[in-house]
Amino acid sequence: MSCAALIIDMQEDFFAHERLSQRRAVLTQHVNDLVEICRLGRVHVVWVKQEFAPDLSDALLEVKKNTIHIVIAGTPGASILQELDYQASDHLVVKKRYSAFFGTDLDSLLDRIQPAQLIIAGINTHACVRTTVIDAYQRDYEIVLARDCIESHDGEHHEVSWRYMDGKLARSMSNEQIGSLIADAT
Repeated sequence: MSCAALIIDMQEDFFAHERLSQRRAVLTQHVNDLVEICRLGRVHVVWVKQEFAPDLSDALLEVKKNTIHIVIAGTPGASILQELDYQASDHLVVKKRYSAFFGTDLDSLLDRIQPAQLIIAGINTHACVRTTVIDAYQRDYEIVLARDCIESHDGEHHEVSWRYMDGKLARSMSNEQIGSLIADAT
């Protein structure tokens, strides 16, 4: 079974939140471990990042209304965390909304790759991860939640979203379990 891994919103500005800042080192290590597992198993790695124009003309409604200058294209805050093993040979999808599918080229990329299963990692559980999982589920993908690699700036919403997704839309697996899944598939 072919797979693709989506790594969502692991960007500088989002880690300004205290809870994510405190978990940054552990989370980035786990994501790097997952990326290594994927590359060894010849799984496509797709980095998904949010980016807005400097004038916020393409931003989410809340961001526009409150003039929140976050993940502005071309700024350091929009960059993928420097300690992550992002490589030029990886795929990159830029999004303007929560879901990695909405208004992006992700569908056409996945049409070319033809994965039967998506491994999803990143932040924030209750927003971008959850909406991407829902959209992937609606496209009939089997979904694995990379348990070691998903987090949120809001602990309560993280837990509620996790309970909603795990076992219903997707199945939760540790990096070790994902490694076994990929090894068994090759």
